[in-house]
Amino acid sequence: MKKTLVAIAVTLASASANATTIYENAGLTYTINGDLQAQLRQKAGIDKKSDIEFDDLELKNYVTYELDSATTAFGRLDFGFKDMANKSDGKAELEEAYLGMKYNNVAVSFGKRSTATDEFGVGKTIELDAAEGDRFEAVGGTSGDDVLNVELDFDTVTLITSYEMKAKGSEKANDSHFDLFASTELNGLALGAAFQRFETAGGNNDIDTYGISAAYDFGMFELAADYSESDADIETDSLNASQYNLAASFAASSDTEIALGMTDTSFDDKVGAEDFVEYYGNVTYKFPAQPNVSVFAEIKNTDLDDSDMGYLAGMRVKF
Repeated sequence: MKKTLVAIAVTLASASANATTIYENAGLTYTINGDLQAQLRQKAGIDKKSDIEFDDLELKNYVTYELDSATTAFGRLDFGFKDMANKSDGKAELEEAYLGMKYNNVAVSFGKRSTATDEFGVGKTIELDAAEGDRFEAVGGTSGDDVLNVELDFDTVTLITSYEMKAKGSEKANDSHFDLFASTELNGLALGAAFQRFETAGGNNDIDTYGISAAYDFGMFELAADYSESDADIETDSLNASQYNLAASFAASSDTEIALGMTDTSFDDKVGAEDFVEYYGNVTYKFPAQPNVSVFAEIKNTDLDDSDMGYLAGMRVKF
């Protein structure tokens, strides 16, 4: 799930706020954290059936070495097990594996990891059924196996750039994409912009995707919107589309948050696909004694013909 812009903070190789320190000595810190989530879900659509899904089932490992007062070396190793739990032939997955160096406010890393446009988006949905979160997810994706990533944190401005290599001649030869993301926050207003140039492995179709977003935190509630658009060299490509998200959330109490939102996907005329809207509402309750334990519920539907309402309810434990 995407972070909201108000919550974005460049990690610069630091461990998650939920991580537990396993070992710390002489400048070495090893931390681990997990994200376990199970839900009863029925997708919105025609004749969908309900089942129990696991999303996420993750274990995340972080190692940092302080080299001097300004320089840190780091590594990350994340494993996901949801496919193993959800599918009879599912396997454990290596989700992220990368190394890097941080110097003051600049971090450089390389390996299997998320890319810059993974930070884009303001949606508050727990799950999407008919749509992708934005055009970056729909077109080139927001992660890769051969990623070079640079993050810069200038207090009020965050800049991230990344490149997913084609890896020609390798067993993992794939598409490539160049990603940019920038964000700033001033007096409760968070603004973001993103760009991706996606090139297919065959080199016969380049797709440019642009996005802008804004979110304002009023204290008791937040309003947010984003817009993204993809433009392929091939005019009839099914990825030629625009999309916008509208989202609102508010605190019903100190432990309960309610969110409402919609995502509208419109395809170019030459694509010939049906435009549609997906809309949703959800509620999340975090236990006061242990905020890392939460329960949630969501309902949703689309305006596609004969679509039945979907729902989910579940529990999440982080550590």
